[in-house]
Amino acid sequence: MILHTVLPGETLFSIAASYGVPAPNLASDNGILTPERLPAGMILLVKEPLRTHTVSSGETLYGIARRYGIPLRSLWRSNLFLKGGTDLRPGDVLYLEVKKEPLGAYPIGGYVYPFVRKPVLEQTLPLLSGIMPFTYGFRPDGSLIPVEDVFIIDDAFRYSVSPVLHLSTLTENGNFSTALAEGLLGNPAARQALTENLLTELRRKGYYGLDVDFEFLGAKNAAPYAEFLADLREKLNAEGFPVLAALAPKTADTQPGALYEGHDYAAIGKAVNSVLLMTYEWGYTYGPPMAVSPIQPVRKVVEYALTRIPAEKIFLGVSNYGYNFTLPYVQGLSEADSLSVEEAIRLAGEKGAEIQYDNTVEAPFFVYTESGEEHRVWFEDARSLSARLRLLPEYGLRGALYWNFDRPNPQNLALLDLLFYPTPMNMW
Repeated sequence: MILHTVLPGETLFSIAASYGVPAPNLASDNGILTPERLPAGMILLVKEPLRTHTVSSGETLYGIARRYGIPLRSLWRSNLFLKGGTDLRPGDVLYLEVKKEPLGAYPIGGYVYPFVRKPVLEQTLPLLSGIMPFTYGFRPDGSLIPVEDVFIIDDAFRYSVSPVLHLSTLTENGNFSTALAEGLLGNPAARQALTENLLTELRRKGYYGLDVDFEFLGAKNAAPYAEFLADLREKLNAEGFPVLAALAPKTADTQPGALYEGHDYAAIGKAVNSVLLMTYEWGYTYGPPMAVSPIQPVRKVVEYALTRIPAEKIFLGVSNYGYNFTLPYVQGLSEADSLSVEEAIRLAGEKGAEIQYDNTVEAPFFVYTESGEEHRVWFEDARSLSARLRLLPEYGLRGALYWNFDRPNPQNLALLDLLFYPTPMNMW
């Protein structure tokens, strides 16, 4: 895998020529929308093709796949310009085989909101094992509040990806409701109704399993929550559905705060088939300017989790976005804007900012000034994502789940193609 750092004055075309790769392929692998304005310091992931095919008039993707005996999914993974589709133009260069540096076969998945754009979803799915439409809710009586998930499930099946039902206490105002969780945990009839309704929905829509995300429970709800999860697992496993639970990023049993106190790592680890460590949001909307997922705090969460939960049950959370912070930071007043990786790169180009990399936290950033205000933008690139994904073999973890895939980041997809073998979702 080649990671090229853009120098001042370099263009997409000059870089492509220096490596002997087609400029359109290099652009699609890195989400380059303005090839004439590459910010200095940007990282380009350069795939090394071992076999290629130049499309002639009248050829189809299906015909080329048959000719070379290559699955369509492999062509979609290695050729992001296809965007999960079959449209070809004469002169397109298809990568039939690329040089890879595989870490192994790990389930890779992530979350999408129901408003995810279909082209983004279809480009992403061939790189995944599982997809979680965000999010089902529930009422106090245990009835479900469904999400608009039909097109996501249909596309998932089309690309041989497992859809996973995501259940949370998130309400319409965008907050996790402690009261809703408490009401459910203290009401056996509602718990039974919710379990039956979940089983009905899992069967009806063909979901692979269940992902549960109750947050800000507080210490008093920790034990009842773990008991609820254990009951869910017993009933759902009996019908072939695994259960995963999301965990706040703790580093100690006694870590204070309602978010952390409600998640007993040891109890939940025993209760469910697998867990997700939500190892992101150190840098967040209302916090001081910093990387979203600094590598050392991520490591500390993983290392603590390993003292309470078997490694083979643990999915690592991976951030797929950034924040634009305005300086100086004022606690209680400052509010950062979330932005996609593509938006961050475009902004750096527009502002003439040089992208830098902090090796301590393993994350890229840049600074610029607008209307007299200084801005610092932290985001992700192939270096930062690779640093986190390499924790999977280092610690023997189950796999990785991304928050989230709503906004395009082709460089991440290109990285997944090079690092991981396609594998089915496995939450057992």
